[in-house]
Amino acid sequence: MSSRVLLHVGTPKTGTSYLQDVLFRNQKTLAEAGILYPGDRFDAHFLAALDLMRMPWGGLEREAVGQWDALAAQVRRHDGTAIISHEILATASRAQVGRALTSLGHGDGTEVHIMISVRDLVRQIPAEWQENVKHRASLSYGAFLDQIRDPKRDTRISTWFWGVQELPDILNRWGDDLPPDRIHLVTVPPVGGPPDLLWKRFSTAFGLDGLALDLEAERANPSLGVPETALVRRINRSANQELEPGDYRPLVRELLAHQTLSRRTDSPRLAVPPDLHPWVSEVTASWVEEIERRGYDVVGDLGDLTGAPPVTDYVDPDHPDEAEVADAALDALKATLLEGARLRRREGELQAELRATYEALERSYLRPTYRWRERTVRRLQDSDTGRRALQGYRRLRGRSSPPA
Repeated sequence: MSSRVLLHVGTPKTGTSYLQDVLFRNQKTLAEAGILYPGDRFDAHFLAALDLMRMPWGGLEREAVGQWDALAAQVRRHDGTAIISHEILATASRAQVGRALTSLGHGDGTEVHIMISVRDLVRQIPAEWQENVKHRASLSYGAFLDQIRDPKRDTRISTWFWGVQELPDILNRWGDDLPPDRIHLVTVPPVGGPPDLLWKRFSTAFGLDGLALDLEAERANPSLGVPETALVRRINRSANQELEPGDYRPLVRELLAHQTLSRRTDSPRLAVPPDLHPWVSEVTASWVEEIERRGYDVVGDLGDLTGAPPVTDYVDPDHPDEAEVADAALDALKATLLEGARLRRREGELQAELRATYEALERSYLRPTYRWRERTVRRLQDSDTGRRALQGYRRLRGRSSPPA
């Protein structure tokens, strides 16, 4: 039934986490305006994208089975505008794109629009290397740059990088079956502009102007500086073989990288080496020329893709200042200790709750009052902790006969 679908397919590091957070937290306000942002959890679109592309992702792909069809079904049932957004969709193959468009109603009267947010390669190149590091990679920056510049593009790193960054190719795969006026590019403003300019461009492109949305960010994907990224890469090299993926994400990526090291904003920033700027400029110029030739809708300015000039104080992240890395390591160790202390306190609280629960259950058995026991059990069943305690108590009671 959806009359229009806005399908946002990337690219990474272009404000996508912020956009998705705003859309998810404002689902009710959007619905009142006739706009559907489907999903009952913040990562519903991510799981749907994994399912669509059959992409392995640390075990999450098992949880994702069936999620794309479920999301598409919600969209088809909606009469109005629907928005789907996740940046890894940029890598979808032509066959996967065809399946996505068909499942959303393209060809059956639904008007599908492809939305792509884009940022200059001067910022995207170091950002992509950093994202690899935050996802357990231990590849040096120099090796990363060599791989993405290799014309063969036959490594996992280069395949992924160009899959989510090469605009003409993304536009070919996603826009081949759509007219140019249904392809919309939102450019990320250069550093130093108004802080709300990117959101204004998103709002214009997605038709959100005039809606009273809560724009306070709860989820983000913050960046790290040179010594911080170097530290995480060293942690990966040291711990990857022993630290399971399910533990890596909360401990390294979230606790250390996002919650701790990203707050160290005075350290040197990652950048493109000055000698690579001519190559970056050549690639960018060819993209801009192709986009202008095709006549796509651009919200912003294609000049934003030029990027900043070479930095004069470039710091090689493969050879960082060791004192700065040590300072970052102290902050990381402190955060780990504080988290360990917090977990110990929480464990103590849970143990106290369990003891109180066992005592209450014992009292209920000692007093021959059925209603009292019934009320106690009902109270316990109202909380997750109580249910676990009740299950544990029943297992313990099962080992011996109940008191007379």
